[in-house]
Amino acid sequence: MRQYGLSKQKLLGILARPERKELGIVPGTFAMMKTNKVFFKAKQITLAKAWQKPKKAPGEIWIMYKDTKDFRKIISAWRYPGISKPGEEIPIPEDIKIFLKSSIIE
Repeated sequence: MRQYGLSKQKLLGILARPERKELGIVPGTFAMMKTNKVFFKAKQITLAKAWQKPKKAPGEIWIMYKDTKDFRKIISAWRYPGISKPGEEIPIPEDIKIFLKSSIIE
């Protein structure tokens, strides 16, 4: 979390209101994402103030998790610098897929 500048509150917000849900790369896991958005309301922020504030880089925040009987276990959280297409499978080399399938997270 520290490496990507993510807080616990930000991750809980993504878990509560994700923009998109997909299957994780590890069998039995799921992934949720939310994009970085800058909301601009003319009444609250003037144009001069908007230029002074740092802009957010386009990208997505992803969380991979697994549901168990008692709780939801977060496996990983990361920032993706681009915009991913919904429903597309991530290209993973075959040897890594075999390794992931042989060591399923329990």
